[in-house]
Amino acid sequence: MTDKNARLIKNIPFSTSVDLVNLVDYEEGRVVSRTLSSKPHVNITLFAFDRDEEISAHTSPGDAMVQVLDGEALININGEKINATTGQVVVMPANVPHSVRACSQFKMLLTVVKQPVSIGDIQVSG
Repeated sequence: MTDKNARLIKNIPFSTSVDLVNLVDYEEGRVVSRTLSSKPHVNITLFAFDRDEEISAHTSPGDAMVQVLDGEALININGEKINATTGQVVVMPANVPHSVRACSQFKMLLTVVKQPVSIGDIQVSG
């Protein structure tokens, strides 16, 4: 049985204005993340990359949208390189290899949206 009052979003204050870019700090030589939601059909994660840090090539079962909050990154989608800077958005299609490398210190909000899992005629959405 699902608790109707269960929070779908975590690690962020509710019912107040929040400066998203300040919810995660840069750390030397690291990629730092803060999960805001992790459900079967959606993941939302805030990242801070130190310069030259990266998430190596991989695929995702859902479409992944990068919202650049600070800095600049090189996003490689199946060999196509895209420079993305503060305020820009890049969508990486599901099941296509992609990687993200910080050209400078870089913060992003990553939203991955996946198809709900179907079991027979029943849709499971988390």
